[in-house]
Amino acid sequence: MNLKSIIIESDTKAGRVFDYFIHSLIVLSLISFSLETLPTLTKETRQLLGVFEVFSVGVFSIEYLLRIFFSPNKLRFIFSFYGLIDLLAILPFYIASGIDLRSVRVFRLLRLLRAFKILRYSDSIDQFRQAFTMIREELMIFMVASLFILYVASVGIYYFENEAQPEQFMSVFHSLWWAVATLTTVGYGDIYPITVGGKIFTSIIVILGLGVIAVPTGLIASAMTKVLHED
Repeated sequence: MNLKSIIIESDTKAGRVFDYFIHSLIVLSLISFSLETLPTLTKETRQLLGVFEVFSVGVFSIEYLLRIFFSPNKLRFIFSFYGLIDLLAILPFYIASGIDLRSVRVFRLLRLLRAFKILRYSDSIDQFRQAFTMIREELMIFMVASLFILYVASVGIYYFENEAQPEQFMSVFHSLWWAVATLTTVGYGDIYPITVGGKIFTSIIVILGLGVIAVPTGLIASAMTKVLHED
């Protein structure tokens, strides 16, 4: 058994073991990254996590170089989705930049689709693709309409609340955050209207927001039902 079959393929026992090792190391590195954000960690713990980071980056770097070496089309792999994710996961460690991209390693777990043979369920994936293809024009119209409503909401609340709350609703752009939170019915409560007109306008936007959420859900459910019925 050669090294190429272990690195590139996962159909062999050694290839599967290698994939499981890499995926386990990815999960551990994500946990390590999350632990480093805790403010109460001791100096010794941070040093231990630092040693583990050096080890994991070393393994990922060797794997990345081997994948390039064994790839039949090296440039295609380097600029592929997985190739770029692999590079972004290790590059900041070497260039010592202020941007920590270790969290992008979570996307490497998408290779579990291959390791666990989830692609056997390609029929289900194809059904989702057919459903979205079937309603792509309706979804596009819905997205345009949503952006239109979002802009109108931003302008409307600006005119109602600008004089009463000039710091919160300083401009239409400052009002955009309120419009997003209200139209999606999230309602964080950090910015809210205090005028009568603003409250009435907000009530209208909330009702519209309920419809905005319901429309794409209904479209997708209807399309999926039709695809399943045809199959």
